Amino acid sequence: CSSLEKGQPYIFRVGAGQVIKGLDEGILSMKVGGLRRLYIPGQLAFPKGLTSAPGRPRVAPSSPVVFDVNLLFVPGLDDDE
Repeated sequence: CSSLEKGQPYIFRVGAGQVIKGLDEGILSMKVGGLRRLYIPGQLAFPKGLTSAPGRPRVAPSSPVVFDVNLLFVPGLDDDE
């Protein structure tokens, strides 16, 4: 499943538990405009698994996952920095 397929970015607050722990940790060291492939171990992804839903596959408990991330914007940061 991809936010690119939906035509809009996925917006969330880093560190607030709105996404899996592995995404929170992987994005913290990124800079705006950065691209990164995050290989997330099962315990930082979906330790209890994830049921399937329309447009989303089932994820078995503690399965590692991979996300391609493009950090587009961080509120409060100027483009000059």
